[in-house]
Amino acid sequence: MAAEDGDHGRAGPVAASRPQPPVVDAGDREVAGPNRAIEQIDCWGALRALTPARLALGRVGAGLPTGEVLRFGWDHAQARDAVQIGLDVRQLEGDITMLGVTTLRVASRVPDRSTYLMRPDLGRRLNPEDARALEEAAGNGCDLALVVGDGLSSLAVQRHAPAVLREILGAAPPDWRLAPIVIATQARVALGDEIGERLRAGMVAILIGERPGLSSPDSLGIYLTWTPRVGRSDAERNCISNIRPEGLTYPRAAHKLIWLCREARRMKLTGVGLKDRSDSLEVDPSASRASVRLAERDNR
Repeated sequence: MAAEDGDHGRAGPVAASRPQPPVVDAGDREVAGPNRAIEQIDCWGALRALTPARLALGRVGAGLPTGEVLRFGWDHAQARDAVQIGLDVRQLEGDITMLGVTTLRVASRVPDRSTYLMRPDLGRRLNPEDARALEEAAGNGCDLALVVGDGLSSLAVQRHAPAVLREILGAAPPDWRLAPIVIATQARVALGDEIGERLRAGMVAILIGERPGLSSPDSLGIYLTWTPRVGRSDAERNCISNIRPEGLTYPRAAHKLIWLCREARRMKLTGVGLKDRSDSLEVDPSASRASVRLAERDNR
């Protein structure tokens, strides 16, 4: 059969005389036909430079380029580590103490990290002993309680929380009564409500590690609640998210929080009823009546 059909033979006369496709330089951008380059030219580089999002990854044949596969594995490993690695409380406490404030340590009812991931309800309630200790330290209460919780990214807290606290403490009005900074481990967002309630705080703001993404394993969030107490819902909080050098900067995050705090004191609420207009409005704290004036946008 092979001898009769030279097209299927190993060295038939037809196969030997078959015209071969032209050899094309690999650097030629107009490659076409059977010898076109397997790895497609990346014409999306300018777009990808504008965002860390995973887009326009390119392809090699029907798959991803090797570099992108390796980057995905690296980013995924970083996200897993951000969740699993425990918070270095001693280091964090030292960094916060250098700001000239005192700290208190508390923990939720979660015994370990595995339980934290499977039982979020336990991460919303204080260890009973720590709850009693906070009540004893409450004194006459405070206007604002600041809490630092590990959340789902201890990496975010370790990297960003001290610097964000420095900005917040510098921007807070001097007549506000602040509680000692509370460091909470195995914490969910709602743990701040019980901490604020035990400290008799008018407001509580919890700085907490957000759920890590493939492009942001160290994103910090702040959740503000007016008259905190156990049972508050997410609709009764305001959230400031993506706090990190590549996202919302530390000074901007502190500005937003203090703006929201002033508005919360004026309106006696937080949550869906309090809209963040900190980029265009500024509360004048010196006015006898809380007045709102348009602030000049800094677009220059």
